Amino acid sequence: MKIFRMNDIYSIVCETHNTSYGFKHTATLIKNGSEVDNAKSCYYNRTWEAYQYQTVLRTLLDKTTILTDKEKRRFKNKVK
Repeated sequence: MKIFRMNDIYSIVCETHNTSYGFKHTATLIKNGSEVDNAKSCYYNRTWEAYQYQTVLRTLLDKTTILTDKEKRRFKNKVK
C-alpha cells in the first residue's frame, strides 16, 4: 500500500491485489478520512509505468468530479 497526500484534506491510497489472471492496482480518493471515489487497473503480466501506480492514479484523477481541474493538475505534478 502507498499513500499519496495532496494536502490535509485529500489523499489517495493505492494498493496491489492478486487476481486469478494476474494482478490489479486500486486507487481510492480520500477526503477528510472518507472514501469519495475509486478506480482500478488490471494487468495480466507486468506494467511498464514510470512509477508504481501511475496508470491507476491517472485514471482516478481523470474520472473524478470531486477535485477541480487545478487540484488534479497539482496532484499529478506532485506524484511524478
